[in-house]
Amino acid sequence: MPDPLLDVQELTVVFGGPHEAVTAVDRVSFQIAAGETLGLVGESGSGKSVTAFSILRLLQPPGRVASGRVVFDGRDLLSLPEREMRAVRGARISLIFQEPMTALNPVMRVGDQIAEALTVHNLASRPQAWKRAVELVDAVHIPDAARRARDYPHQLSGGMRQRVMIAIALACHPPLVIADEPTTALDVTIQAQVLDLLRELRARYNLALLLITHDFGVIAEMADRVAVMRQGRLVEQGPVRQILRAPGHEYTRTLLAAVPGARGPSGPPLD
Repeated sequence: MPDPLLDVQELTVVFGGPHEAVTAVDRVSFQIAAGETLGLVGESGSGKSVTAFSILRLLQPPGRVASGRVVFDGRDLLSLPEREMRAVRGARISLIFQEPMTALNPVMRVGDQIAEALTVHNLASRPQAWKRAVELVDAVHIPDAARRARDYPHQLSGGMRQRVMIAIALACHPPLVIADEPTTALDVTIQAQVLDLLRELRARYNLALLLITHDFGVIAEMADRVAVMRQGRLVEQGPVRQILRAPGHEYTRTLLAAVPGARGPSGPPLD
């Protein structure tokens, strides 16, 4: 892949002190090109979210990056001063959390939370940021955007709250969005609507997307390439269609067998 937007090289993350460290991510490497969607799939506890937080340097102690490089747009994020890293978060790489009710501030109007993403990066004045916030509420298909932007998170449905999270993530037009299990907390119908929205916005803004999920059905629908993670390691990666037709690792076949409609590891692969 020539000049990838994101190039994760031999990333290793540990938890604990130097003498009792547990490896959570073990020499993980992958790349994402501009406008591409990479699906990072694996069961709970496989290290997917830890990988995402490591990219953004949001790991909490005792977690720490032990080795590796995270090269984004030509710069190693792991070596940037914190001040420069703060300019990357939100403006250049944004994160959609899996549980919006805990990620959103319960005492701020959702429009103010969207506008804040612009003002903290000095990309708009407060009046401009509010206008942009209302436009983004409308862009993520929340009806009556001007009125709903004045609502608080508890006044919105789960699906609407997740749409607000997407609006915040897109506020600064970042070239890369990390979506960490963005539909896990939603019912099936709303899941489909949110995935449709992500697909539409990805095309409209030419987003690169790192889509983290345990659901191979979501990967089949959304991703260009897939990386399969198990116990902190990548066991397989490649184009989605290739992996679906001929998975090379037993763990990948097991994940595929869990997708509704699949016939199991020996049955025909999803198309």
